[in-house]
Amino acid sequence: MPVTVRTHVFAAALMLCVPAAHAGQDPLEPPIVQSLGAAMEGFPYPYPVAYLPLTMEGQMVKMAYMDVPPAGKPNGRNLLLLHGRNFGGYYWENTIRLLSNAGYRVVVPDQIGFGKSSKPDIGLSFHALARNTRLLLDHLSIDKTEVVAHSMGGMLAVRFALMSPEKVASMVLESPIGLEDYRLKVPYATNEELARESAAMTRESIDRFYRGYFVQWRPAFQVYADVQYRWSLGPEAERLHRTAAHTYQMAYEQPVVYELPLIKARTLIVGGDGDRLAIGRNRVAPEVRDSMGRFTELIPAAARAIPDATPVLLRQVGHIAHLEAPEQFHAILLSFLGK
Repeated sequence: MPVTVRTHVFAAALMLCVPAAHAGQDPLEPPIVQSLGAAMEGFPYPYPVAYLPLTMEGQMVKMAYMDVPPAGKPNGRNLLLLHGRNFGGYYWENTIRLLSNAGYRVVVPDQIGFGKSSKPDIGLSFHALARNTRLLLDHLSIDKTEVVAHSMGGMLAVRFALMSPEKVASMVLESPIGLEDYRLKVPYATNEELARESAAMTRESIDRFYRGYFVQWRPAFQVYADVQYRWSLGPEAERLHRTAAHTYQMAYEQPVVYELPLIKARTLIVGGDGDRLAIGRNRVAPEVRDSMGRFTELIPAAARAIPDATPVLLRQVGHIAHLEAPEQFHAILLSFLGK
């Protein structure tokens, strides 16, 4: 299945959640210089976007989301897709189409601080984002849903499943970060330090970062680096660098790994054996870095910790299986949901 992405949005501080680079990648593409605003104004998402007004820390914010009805024969089931830290709901396009064609109603939010949602300069927490997600489902009159979550979205999915277990029918965690406690190896950094590191990213370092997500790079993936660079040139970039610092601190300071045994939902954990992503890998010595992001060990360990969980490792796949190996990922996903 070809990867088709329309374009996108807010990615958080790239240096701060660093995947390992892979060899044999193409030369960097020429830069695209048109800037983007904070809410990705003018960028079409693959499906219509609506907004839920919320209040966070006394501030009025808007949570963007796509609510995609079944395109095939409705099966009466709902599915919630949760994005990773350097993305938003846009990169689920092919997965949304697959699930909608299979009869699911698919809800795809951009969390506050990401994508087309508001970017308030406030501290963020998985508890608050899980609460927002529940408010969205209540707003849409959804009592129960399957949850599919990628990367940082996996941390959010765990928190959501712990806070609202009655809402979760089953859970699929794709390359979830937070399966280790980054605080034990990565030194603390202030928001000011993190924002400066985000602002220091260049066109070349952004491209290298995004290529590090994949074992096998394809030209279709270039859109993610292109958009991130254009976002960094936007008129509100300084505020967004601070938002990036907030999202880093959330993933760094709020581990969920210790609570995995409390998950009640049937769970699938799937990831690539070429994935080495970890929060703060760039902030530690090489020998420490080598001990982080070992998904070939972390995924089986997490599956043992969760009472009803199945681990799956995909060969020669990096951090984003639903883009790099969509046929494999989607087959595994539909099989799990069909049981």
